[in-house]
Amino acid sequence: MEAQQLVDLSPLIRMALLGVVIALGPLLWIWLRHRGASPTKRLHALTLLTLFLTFDLVLFGAFTRLSDSGLGCPDWPGCYGSASPLGARDEIAAAQSALPSGPVTRSKAWIEMVHRYLATAVGVLIVVMTAMAWSMRHKASSISPWWATFTLAWVIGQGAFGALTVTMKLYPAIVTLHLLGGIGLLVLLAVQDQVFVPRPLRLPKALTTGAWITAALVVVQIVLGGWVSTNYAVLACSEFPRCQGSWWPTMDFAQAFTLQRELGQTADGAYLPFAALTAIHMTHRLAAVVVLGAMLWLAWRLAATHDAPLRRFAIAIAVLAALQLATGLSNVVLGWPIVAALLHTGGAAALAVVLATLLARAHVRGRVPVRTREPGWPVPQNHAVS
Repeated sequence: MEAQQLVDLSPLIRMALLGVVIALGPLLWIWLRHRGASPTKRLHALTLLTLFLTFDLVLFGAFTRLSDSGLGCPDWPGCYGSASPLGARDEIAAAQSALPSGPVTRSKAWIEMVHRYLATAVGVLIVVMTAMAWSMRHKASSISPWWATFTLAWVIGQGAFGALTVTMKLYPAIVTLHLLGGIGLLVLLAVQDQVFVPRPLRLPKALTTGAWITAALVVVQIVLGGWVSTNYAVLACSEFPRCQGSWWPTMDFAQAFTLQRELGQTADGAYLPFAALTAIHMTHRLAAVVVLGAMLWLAWRLAATHDAPLRRFAIAIAVLAALQLATGLSNVVLGWPIVAALLHTGGAAALAVVLATLLARAHVRGRVPVRTREPGWPVPQNHAVS
């Protein structure tokens, strides 16, 4: 009797090979553009490029969710066992015929699979980055391979959450953690770039504390925003500053923040009451007042230092605060247009990167020996490096 194969790894292998093929483009660009540069510069360039592509991936992930394409291919990692929707034409056609407005259509399948292709390619780039960091650990004392290794472990975990997002049918807590994992990956790459190529900033101690507090508030707000999005609670309030014609509408906080439940359901399987969606929305809205105040305070204090690099951070934070306010209001009063929703997600991701970069540059001060700098890297003229 022929033994049956318990696990079919062929879709996973094909997806990995596709990721390698896609990643070859960015890797070839890095090699051609920096072929005469030092290994440290090439690693720096690869880190920045991976950061940029990861930002694009986070936005495309938001587009996948907002276009209801998260279950466009209801299995993982392939699409009905194939590496692309082309090999699943019959299955997709059957699902679409049975439910034309359902989660599986040709366009949604392609959106979902393109998201997976991009995620796999980013994973390959991080594998290459980790290998480069380990190979350079004895040549450049500023290169710590453990940052890259932790980033690689993080992206593997992110892939696991991506699989659970599909197999658990958009379970809100899993989808929210998947979104937070993407933004966390951006933060890791931003910090890693500063570790690889230190560019220290002199940030006063009190202002450093304020920046950490602001960053913590932003993280909480991103968590709340993810919970709003994954529960589709944006439209619970369609006016501003009031909600449902009231300053304090009926809200059910107990059901709103129950984590162990299916999408649109309570923990015991009943329909999630509208008051719970209202509570999710209003919590995010009220927290936004505190977070915007902290962001504007930090921008004002950074600008008041009259230090050119810190003033650039101040401008970035102020602009992102304005963007988040404008897009957040647009989501409410314009009925959650996809452009405003994508910009809102992108603004949150960009804000996380800016704050992570600011704090990383503030904390490398005084711990960066000049000898770790390779020829060609500029040394700040107005910031001492000990």
